[in-house]
Amino acid sequence: MFNPNVKVLGAPPVAVVLDWIDQYDGGHGPLIDLSQAVPGYPPHPDMMASLARAAADTASLGYGAIEGDDELRSAYARHVAGHYGGDIRADDVMITSGCNQAFITAIMAIAGAGDKVLMVEPSYFNHDLTLKMLGISSGYIKASAETGFIPSLEDIRAAITPDVKALALVNPNNPTGAIYPPDLLHEVMAICVKAGIWLLLDETYRDFLPPQDRAHDLFHSPSWRGNLMVLYSFSKAYCIPGHRLGAVVASPEAIAEMAKIMDSIQICAPRLGQMALTPMIDALAEWRAENSRQMAARAAAFQATMAKAEGWEIKSLGAYFGYVEHPLAMSSGEAAEVMVRKAGVLTIPGDFFGEGQGRYLRFAFANADIAVIEQIADRLNLLS
Repeated sequence: MFNPNVKVLGAPPVAVVLDWIDQYDGGHGPLIDLSQAVPGYPPHPDMMASLARAAADTASLGYGAIEGDDELRSAYARHVAGHYGGDIRADDVMITSGCNQAFITAIMAIAGAGDKVLMVEPSYFNHDLTLKMLGISSGYIKASAETGFIPSLEDIRAAITPDVKALALVNPNNPTGAIYPPDLLHEVMAICVKAGIWLLLDETYRDFLPPQDRAHDLFHSPSWRGNLMVLYSFSKAYCIPGHRLGAVVASPEAIAEMAKIMDSIQICAPRLGQMALTPMIDALAEWRAENSRQMAARAAAFQATMAKAEGWEIKSLGAYFGYVEHPLAMSSGEAAEVMVRKAGVLTIPGDFFGEGQGRYLRFAFANADIAVIEQIADRLNLLS
């Protein structure tokens, strides 16, 4: 009666983890929620005011262009071009309802049942689940703690077979937080061009790199439109995850294919958020830079507190996440549930991110301020 590609999947991972909260009796203080990656601070007041103005505008109630409002597409194209350099125009941009929708529309535009898409493992579970639901095969390039969870170029080359349509990377990485060096991404792009496959680069956490850093120079190539799609989420940087806004930068030809899919899925991304966000891209540039500095301070605090947690070892640390090896004699799923029940710390088990991840847990330290982060070691030491 049901689609077997969906029926065989488990419940949504975040929902599974959130169901564990009721097991905690509050005995060690308020729950420390380091699970779902959401901003641990409110939107800027100007963002709130812009949302209020858009909500009062009747234009926000109507359908918009499938590819997104022209004003937002233009503003985002200018922003990306200013950040990376290169030639990026409004018709290279599609606005989506969050980055997960950006991924599914991009994938559906370039691959179908029987094709294969490569990912680095540990991999973001929603990408993996999307491919399974669509009947698209997943190929995994293993990344290990020994290499800082950075994939090797040799392994990428070896994984490309005739049925591969794309390589999907997340940078900065989810779940490990690993940041791929620009030179590596340059070489990866060259591999994809030579093989005639797409590089899908999910940059949801791009804004939390050090402000002076540029993740890559891929847009500098005049032929980038032939093989590159860059995905983005406005949720984290602007603290508006409930408004579900993401973007894809790709060639106009690719955008046209994605528009066919978008029209059937949603018609257009939410108008209210698009209208509110457009003037904020330029207006909140310094605020976003300050948040990046704040995330760096939280990462440092997380590293300091984990050094005091007996037997717990950070294996990768970057924008938004720490990927930690736990010392408990059980799977990561069991360990995460025990952590909630006995210590009031909620994380995502490594098992949700692929095979061989049973020793790891993903800590989304960006969710908490430094005062809360500093409590983590004491909580974890309750388990030893």
